Amino acid sequence: MNEKDELDYELMKKKALEQLRSGKSLYGKDGAFAPLLKSFLEAALEAEMDSHMDEQERQSGNRRNGKGSKQIKTGSGTLTIDTPRDRTASFEPELIKKRETILAESLEQKILSMYGLGMSFRDISTHIKDMYDTDISHSTLSAITDKIIPQVKEWQSRPLEELYTIVWLDAMHYKVKEDYQMVSRAVYNILGINRHGRKELLGMYVSQSEGANFWLSVLTDLQNRGVKDILIACIDNLNGFAEAINLAFPKTEIQSCIVHQIRNSLKYVSTKDKQAFMKNLRPVYQADTLDLAELRLDDLEAIWGKKYEKVID
Repeated sequence: MNEKDELDYELMKKKALEQLRSGKSLYGKDGAFAPLLKSFLEAALEAEMDSHMDEQERQSGNRRNGKGSKQIKTGSGTLTIDTPRDRTASFEPELIKKRETILAESLEQKILSMYGLGMSFRDISTHIKDMYDTDISHSTLSAITDKIIPQVKEWQSRPLEELYTIVWLDAMHYKVKEDYQMVSRAVYNILGINRHGRKELLGMYVSQSEGANFWLSVLTDLQNRGVKDILIACIDNLNGFAEAINLAFPKTEIQSCIVHQIRNSLKYVSTKDKQAFMKNLRPVYQADTLDLAELRLDDLEAIWGKKYEKVID
């Protein structure tokens, strides 16, 4: 991929946020992820052509013969991709076969998921083999993976700014299929706001479970990519998490996420009282100033303090 063809990640990120807010699809012809899907498909086809054009083919006189254009229907729209050609027309791609114009929705999502999940070489290779739903040669699989991995690594290791004003750190848990079994995986997400007020997805990391030690390795990676300071880190109440942040960024102020605080508070409120309790709690966390929040907290205590003293504390 030359400089002209490189993906504009900043533009893609901005467009993705706009489309998420408006409810538009990210994957169709005009979707923010369309260039990414197009790039992956074309890279995979080029890798298949490299594998096809072996010594035997070249000795027979076969050569590359430029590129053609093909429209592929996806689950959310139509993409136009460039397809490699050879002189003898003996190249039979497996990913998108000749005369095939519809890309299976599951295949589309799997290709895009490789971008975001930061998987190992083995995981991506297994993923691609699963996409083909057939046994393919190791050389073809390696060639395809070699084409795609640099694009994934480029996003994962891109330089970051020195300062972020607020950074949210949280893990989401998923059930995924691995070696024909369903297993749990934690996807660590880091969303930051820079000094200009712009949101940025700093990184996504995959682990078997959520823990403070893994978070420390994530924070170290952010340091290695150029982050020198974070003003406020917003986190849940995971044991050891705040200590891990203070090791990496000792001047950072730790703030517990409001959503997690509310969830933790409601654990101690009986089901029949939750709706009424939430109605009285809302003015506390929606207050415009600290003084007003403290006044609303006094109101909350006056109503619920005797019954739910632990929650008020």
